[in-house]
Amino acid sequence: MLRHLRVTNFAILSDVSIELVEGMNVLTGETGAGKSLIVEAVNLLRGGRASADIPRAGAKEAMVEAIFEIPDDLEARVDAALDQAGLPAGDSEVLVRRVIQRGGRSRTYINGALTTAKVLAQVGGWLVDLSGQHQHQGLVDAARHREILDVFADHGGLLGTMHAAWARLSALERERDALGGDERARAERMDYLGFQLEEIDGAQLSAGEDDELAAERSRLEAVDRLEGGARTAEELCYGGDDSAVDRIAAALRALDRLDEIDAGLAEPVRHLEEARVLVDEAAGTLRHYADGLEGDPGRLAAVEDRLDLIGRLCRKHGGSVADVLARAEELRAELGGLERRDERLVELERELAAALGEARKAAKALTEARRRAGRQLCKAAGARLAELGMASAELSVAIEPRDLGADGGDRVELMLCANRGEEAKPLARIASGGELSRIMLALKLVLRSADQVATYVFDEVDTGVGGQTADAVGRQIRQLAGARQVLCVTHLPQIAAFADGHYHVAKFEQDGRTETSVRRLTDAERRDETARMLGGTLTPRAKAHAAELLKSARA
Repeated sequence: MLRHLRVTNFAILSDVSIELVEGMNVLTGETGAGKSLIVEAVNLLRGGRASADIPRAGAKEAMVEAIFEIPDDLEARVDAALDQAGLPAGDSEVLVRRVIQRGGRSRTYINGALTTAKVLAQVGGWLVDLSGQHQHQGLVDAARHREILDVFADHGGLLGTMHAAWARLSALERERDALGGDERARAERMDYLGFQLEEIDGAQLSAGEDDELAAERSRLEAVDRLEGGARTAEELCYGGDDSAVDRIAAALRALDRLDEIDAGLAEPVRHLEEARVLVDEAAGTLRHYADGLEGDPGRLAAVEDRLDLIGRLCRKHGGSVADVLARAEELRAELGGLERRDERLVELERELAAALGEARKAAKALTEARRRAGRQLCKAAGARLAELGMASAELSVAIEPRDLGADGGDRVELMLCANRGEEAKPLARIASGGELSRIMLALKLVLRSADQVATYVFDEVDTGVGGQTADAVGRQIRQLAGARQVLCVTHLPQIAAFADGHYHVAKFEQDGRTETSVRRLTDAERRDETARMLGGTLTPRAKAHAAELLKSARA
C-alpha cells in the first residue's frame, strides 16, 4: 500500500506530506484546492509523464516521494520486476522519488538507485492502478479487452500453450523463408560458408591448444634463465663446497649417538636424515632437468606462428578456440541445410502443417474458453451494475475471428446495452463518464482476485452519480478496499462516509502566495466536513444528517 507521500514545490503544493492508512482513504475539499494535483503526483510515481509546468513558480524543481509497503502476495512479483531492472529490493518496501525540473526533464529513483521513467512504469504497474474522469483508456480500448477477459478467467495455461504453438509455427516459417531465396543468393551463401569452414578446418584446432602453446612459448623464451636457475640450485643443494647436503651431514655427525643418551633428540635426527634424502633427490632432479634443457629457435618460431594463426581465427570467429570450434559447427549445420534445401523444404511443409494444426487447436480451445468466460464475466459484472443503479444495462462480450497470432485468433470487445431493447455498442461509443465509472468499478470488483496491484487510486469517478447510486458506489469502493488499499478523490458525502481515513485538502494564501494543506480529519471534523458536502451550511440539522450518514456507513 501507499504508506507515505510527500510532494514539494509541485504547483500550489509547496510541501505536503500524507500518511495513508490501510483500507479506504478519501480526499475531499473545494474545487481547485489541489486534490487532483495529488493524484497527478501519484501518477508520476507509477511512471506517468512529467509536465513542463509542474515546478512551483520560483522553484527550480519539484519532487514527489513515496514509500510503498508491498502486500505479501505481491512481494515476489515486485522483487522480480526490480531484479529484472537491476534495482535493489527494499525488504517489503519500495521507495520511489521523482525530481521534475522546469522544462519537463526529470530524474527517477527506486530504492535510492537512479533509473528511468520507463522502468518505473514497469515496476509502478504493480504498485498503483489509477482511474479518473479521463483515464478510462484501459476500459474503452478494445485492444485491452481480450487481456481483461483472460485475466478474469485465468487463461494462463491455455495462453502458454498458444504462445508455444505460435512460436514453433513462426520459427518454421522463418526457416522456410530463409530457404526459399533465389538460387544465386543461395549459391553465394554456400560459397561463403564453405570458405569459412575450409579456413577453420584447415587449421586443425583442438580445444585448449592456445593455452598449451602459450605455456610452451614461455618456456622456450626463458630456456637460458631456466637452465641457469636449475644448475645454481643443484650446486647449492649438492655439488658445491659447503652444500646443503654437506651441512646436513655435519649436523648428523654432531648428533651421532646422542639420541641414545636422550630420546628427545631422536625426532630431530630423523628429520635431518629425511632432509638429506630429499635434498639429494631434489639435486638429482635439478641436474637432470638442466641437462635436458636446450634452446630451439625453430620450435619457438613455429609456436609463435601457430599462436598468430589461432589469434587471427579467434578475432574473426570468436573469443577462444572453443568459440571458433563452436562457430565451425554452426557454419557446418547451415551449409548442410542449404545443401539439402529441397529435401528440407519438403520436411518443412510437413512440419508447418502439423504446427499450424497445433496452433489452430490451441486457438480453438482459447476461443471456447473465452466464450464461457465472457458469459461468466457479464453475469458477475451485471450483478454489480444492478447494485450501482444500472439494472437495465447489459454488458456483453463480442468475440470475433481475426488472423491467428500469439494470443489466439480472437478479437474481443466489451459491449454495452445501456437500456433494454437497444442495440449493444462498444463502450467508447455509448457510455458516458458516469456510466464508465460505474462499469469500471463493477469490473474491478469482479476482477479483484486476479488484479495484481497494491493500491487503487480513483480521481472523481463518482462524476454523474448521486443519491442511492452514490451510496452504492461508496459501498463498491469500500468492498474493493477490503482486499487492497484505495485512495479516492470525491465530492460525494455518501462515498466519503465509508472511508477509513478522511483527508481534507484546503487552499489558502500566505505571504502573498497560494498554499495547499492536507490533513487527516478527526471524528468531529469529519462530521463537519460531511455536513458541508451535504449542504454547504453547518446547521445542527446538517450535522445530525452527517452523523447519521457516518454511523450508517460504519454499520
